[in-house]
Amino acid sequence: MTLSSRLAAEPPRILIVDDEPDNRELLQIVLGWDGFVTETAASGEEALASAAEHPPDLMLLDLMMPGLDGCQVTRLLKQNLTTKNIPVMIISAMNDHATRMRVLSAGAAEFISKPIDRSDLCQRVRAVLGPRPAPV
Repeated sequence: MTLSSRLAAEPPRILIVDDEPDNRELLQIVLGWDGFVTETAASGEEALASAAEHPPDLMLLDLMMPGLDGCQVTRLLKQNLTTKNIPVMIISAMNDHATRMRVLSAGAAEFISKPIDRSDLCQRVRAVLGPRPAPV
């Protein structure tokens, strides 16, 4: 098996970042049903360290967290040459226009409001990840 066919056969790896354990677990279950491989981080600081060590294909990031919030984490990711190309989707219960604009101007590719709809989440994740080569 060539490297490209092995990489194509691997499902996308998503780093889920949320300070609430129940939210992380729910997102892992929902994304796992659609075949995504997930890892978790409980804080923005932990997410940055994890992404620098082993960059995920996508970061799913809660907006409101103690310490670094989702916008701060996104800005720091985008300033780092190693992590700047990791797409970020921010999730929040705040659904006003100003919040959406703040999230997108920080560099997030997508904003998803809570409560999360399973099919909407998975469809948006696939759209942000883009087309992937079929396994050989």
